[in-house]
Amino acid sequence: MIVTGLSLETLAILVGLVCVLRAFQLCLDFRRLLASIHHLPGYRTIISASSMLGRLFPPIPLLNLGHDHFWLSKHAPFAERGLDIISIATCWPKATGSLLIADINVIKDIVWSRGGRFPKPLELYTALAFFGKNIIVSEGSEWKRYRKIVAPAFSERNNRLVWDATTQIMLDLFDTMWAGQQEVVVDHSVDLTLPIALFVIGAAGFGRPISWKEDAVVPLGHQLTFKDAIHTVSQNLTLPLLVPRWVMGLTKHFRRTRLAFDELHRYLTEMIHERQGSQQEHNHDLLSSLLSANDSNDSLKDDVKLSDSELIGNIFIFLVAGHETTAHTLSFSFGLLALHPDKQEEMYQHIKRVLPDGRIPTYDDMSSLTYSSAVFNETMRMFPPASVVPKLSAEDTTFTLTDANGTMKTVVVPKGMELGLHITGLHYNPKYWEDPFVFKPERFLGDWSRDAFLPFSAGSRGCVGRKFSETEAAAVLTILISRYTISIKDEPEFAGETYEQRKARVLDARSKITLSPTRLPLVFRRRT
Repeated sequence: MIVTGLSLETLAILVGLVCVLRAFQLCLDFRRLLASIHHLPGYRTIISASSMLGRLFPPIPLLNLGHDHFWLSKHAPFAERGLDIISIATCWPKATGSLLIADINVIKDIVWSRGGRFPKPLELYTALAFFGKNIIVSEGSEWKRYRKIVAPAFSERNNRLVWDATTQIMLDLFDTMWAGQQEVVVDHSVDLTLPIALFVIGAAGFGRPISWKEDAVVPLGHQLTFKDAIHTVSQNLTLPLLVPRWVMGLTKHFRRTRLAFDELHRYLTEMIHERQGSQQEHNHDLLSSLLSANDSNDSLKDDVKLSDSELIGNIFIFLVAGHETTAHTLSFSFGLLALHPDKQEEMYQHIKRVLPDGRIPTYDDMSSLTYSSAVFNETMRMFPPASVVPKLSAEDTTFTLTDANGTMKTVVVPKGMELGLHITGLHYNPKYWEDPFVFKPERFLGDWSRDAFLPFSAGSRGCVGRKFSETEAAAVLTILISRYTISIKDEPEFAGETYEQRKARVLDARSKITLSPTRLPLVFRRRT
């Protein structure tokens, strides 16, 4: 018994020594990290907010910033420190650092750099490669190959198709789902905008038109509708990475998620086979470009060939990114217009001036419907889809910028340092935007700082589908506001709230794949 006791005591001492040595090593590494960035002011935490563990913990001072901190903090962290570059240093499970940037000149230097100086950290995008490699989860020559394949599909011809498809989808909504109703109540705005955006990308990007009534019916051979499958997948993208497939059968939520992934893969495969067997011409949409690059009989495109998994992966990512970003931004647009009836009326009067005879707008009218585009841009400024765009510094470098007092500062950036283009901080930076917290669509009707507007990122890695999204949004907003007014749904449990409380409640947002409203209840009333 004495020997056993001594053995346990010895073991405890050894474990304690290992822990002490590990803690000492972490402290040394943490001090070296801070020295490498010359103790640039910023956050000091134990756990990284971008790590999987950081996503599980709530915001706790010194422990974890919280996943939504970058969205919620806006420009405040930079204003507090008087410089538009700040640092984050974490010490566990290893010492890691990153720099957050809200200065347009530094951001321009990064996004327009050549030679792979600031690549994308692909390990942060693993969940988006579940169905196969794609344009988002790629860098260097691989990304150039994907870009070369898809870029021709995003043409002026396709933009016209986007407008026409959006118009038809909106008119179909009014004539079927909303027919005969003077007032339509939507408990959450995304229940309306997600199908709109999905139908548009399906029709204009993949030649897969869906009517509102068809979408309510589960097709033969399936257990979920296309909309339900893709929505469930997008809400649970990381789950298959965290949970083994056999565990996915243990709970109702896991089983539905597993079913959604299987169903979506089946839908995408069917979409490919249907197009391959079609005799119709679709040579100007995205699916045609992807299929052409996957065609084993086409010997002219050996440098841009797509494997079967790459084909599925790119179709998936364009469907998800192509509809979620626009859908969530449209949801916020509806909410902002509902909270600002004066801006909504201004938009309506603008539409009437452009279309005095009340006709259905065409793509040729888009350049004149500037207020519709301004509402969408202002919404994206206030609610950017991504709060931070991650990069890496592939070499030792420095950034130079001025602080709040106008003094030139040089920030040292060691090789391997993570960089975060803080889009929310940039969009709420008072140096570039007057009254950044105020909804002012008219700011996009005159001169405005294009370098300080990055909802679609910028530079060579700027979103290839930007014009697609802008065209769709302008059409949706124009057609909807020309026929309906939007207001916030009155609910008894919130009867005593102030305007500011209501605004904070309905515009509350959380970051998932993209920033999305928590719950935004709306009422649409037909104009007389």
